[in-house]
Amino acid sequence: MDKIFSEEQLNQALEENNTLFLLKHSTTCPISQNAFEQYEKFSKEENVPCYYLYVQEARPLSNYVAEQYNVKHESPQVLYFKQGNVEGNTSHFDITYEKLSSYLHE
Repeated sequence: MDKIFSEEQLNQALEENNTLFLLKHSTTCPISQNAFEQYEKFSKEENVPCYYLYVQEARPLSNYVAEQYNVKHESPQVLYFKQGNVEGNTSHFDITYEKLSSYLHE
């Protein structure tokens, strides 16, 4: 998993990868901590680039993603990008290893 802070880092990751996942993580939320653990497990077991941002540290990036990709901001939230577009997103208790894996195997 790679932590990102800026629009430039996200755009570079999107240019370099056909598919990737991005987690918006809140460092103060217990629901988000559970989601982070599921995401971490997923990133270790699947061969796909996984990125994350801490909402408290990267609010401009979090807002950019919501606006640029027309996805309502939630935290925690995972976005699945394919060919530079958001093809799926999930949040809160729905962030599970199984749900994330399902994006890859649809």
